[in-house]
Amino acid sequence: MYITVEDALTIYPLSEGKLTAGRKGLHRIVKSVNVMDAPDISDWVREGDILFTTAYLMKDEPTEGIKLLRKLAEKGAAGLGIKLGRFWSSVPEDMLAEADRIGFPLIELPFPFTFSDQMRGLFNAELQKSTRMLHGVLEKQKELIRFALAPDGTGEMFKRIGGILESPLAVVGLRGQILFSNLEGGDLALLQNRPNKRIIPSIRTEGGDKLLCIPLKSAAAGDEGLGYAAFHTRGGIPLKEEEGLFHQAAEIISHHLNTLEREHMEQSTQNEFASLLKNYLKQQVSIETLLECAVRLSIPFGTSPYYGVLTSLSEADRTKQERIFRTIRQELQYHPLLKDLSQLHVPIEGAMLSIYPSGAHTDGGKLANLLTRIFTDIAAESDESLRITVSQVKHKPEHLGKAYQECLDAKETAERLRVQPFVVEFGAVEMAYIFESVPKEKMRRFVDMTLSPLIDKAPDSAQELLRTLELYIEHNGQINETAKQLFIHRNTAAYRLEKIGELLQVDFKSYPHLLKLKLVLLFKRILDLR
Repeated sequence: MYITVEDALTIYPLSEGKLTAGRKGLHRIVKSVNVMDAPDISDWVREGDILFTTAYLMKDEPTEGIKLLRKLAEKGAAGLGIKLGRFWSSVPEDMLAEADRIGFPLIELPFPFTFSDQMRGLFNAELQKSTRMLHGVLEKQKELIRFALAPDGTGEMFKRIGGILESPLAVVGLRGQILFSNLEGGDLALLQNRPNKRIIPSIRTEGGDKLLCIPLKSAAAGDEGLGYAAFHTRGGIPLKEEEGLFHQAAEIISHHLNTLEREHMEQSTQNEFASLLKNYLKQQVSIETLLECAVRLSIPFGTSPYYGVLTSLSEADRTKQERIFRTIRQELQYHPLLKDLSQLHVPIEGAMLSIYPSGAHTDGGKLANLLTRIFTDIAAESDESLRITVSQVKHKPEHLGKAYQECLDAKETAERLRVQPFVVEFGAVEMAYIFESVPKEKMRRFVDMTLSPLIDKAPDSAQELLRTLELYIEHNGQINETAKQLFIHRNTAAYRLEKIGELLQVDFKSYPHLLKLKLVLLFKRILDLR
């Protein structure tokens, strides 16, 4: 029996009685009914009991009633019902005051009805409630089975399951990212503020309800899973039958996420366009054949300018590599800034080639900035083995091979030069790629000739000035960003650059001078690494 004292007072014939004190305790949960007039009555009472008595043991000692109230409250009992008319005509005022003070419900039972009448009424009410609940669980289970056999789309799937269960829910991915949620803001914040790696079975909400968190299982044996589903359960802990529904729902979500992942892989590896694309890159089919396939399958390729993006991992641990790639695929499929941007993601040579339209609005107008913001956490998790390279914009479909080659060249050059950002644009390392073939001695003479005035005339601050110059060129002449990277004031950075200009006899507003400095620093970096 799991009803409150307030609910119990609405059930006939207990509804014929009245609450005489302890109104603050009406929320107490009634789990069972106990009838007793034994001397050690309080020793036998359990948590959640509502105790019925004739007051026989207290008829001559009203103070015993106060002691009984206190002991019942300590044990977590639900309330005390006293049948008046036989030993007491009314409840003593001191006892009423104590019940009000401790917030413990004190009920005057109706005289014409026996204790068994009261118990039968409560039992029948609970039986009817349980029957209705089980019928409801059965209907929801039927709905879940129907849905599992004929599901909606992914986004609608989560919403539909929540509707069947009549419970808001959230689906959380591998690293704590929210794949779907119709929880209220406060409940969602509880999920976002907890540790991502540890699934807590349940979380208490501000309203006294609970978020039941159930892991989502991966189809791969020994895998750590796909994340978890969080269901908002009203009224605290759900009954076992209701909790079973939530576990079934989590199984359905796990199944469909695994199916989507499998379909995504099959689509990428077996889809006709993906297969033709790989053959085109190997120069085994023509661009015309690839374009005909794109038109026939309504694939948006060849009609507008685009970027080529290559995502690769140097992680040696194959299990970890697959887990990180799975996380990346989740982001590509669900992230609101990426899911509608491109659906062209093709595994090739142990990496993933993506094609993104160049006209999409991204941070600062650069796709690299968007990819950096989205995948920074994953890059950290991969121990710096994640590398994303972006080609220059291509305006013709037949330049796709060039885009792919630029991504490969950018990856190789960035790794050789130990470029720190994990997202690298080909344009940023293009000069290094072109000039790497210059003989080492020529590079060294050019570097010494250009930088010697700075090193010779300011030996004490040479390293400081060189670092300032490197960051200034690296950030395309942005003084504010240079100062930020050096943790100095903007005016300090400007002063250093002015001094560098005087020593090297360069004008930072002159494009030829900037190009010369960029080449010098590029050669210096190549020589240092060699």
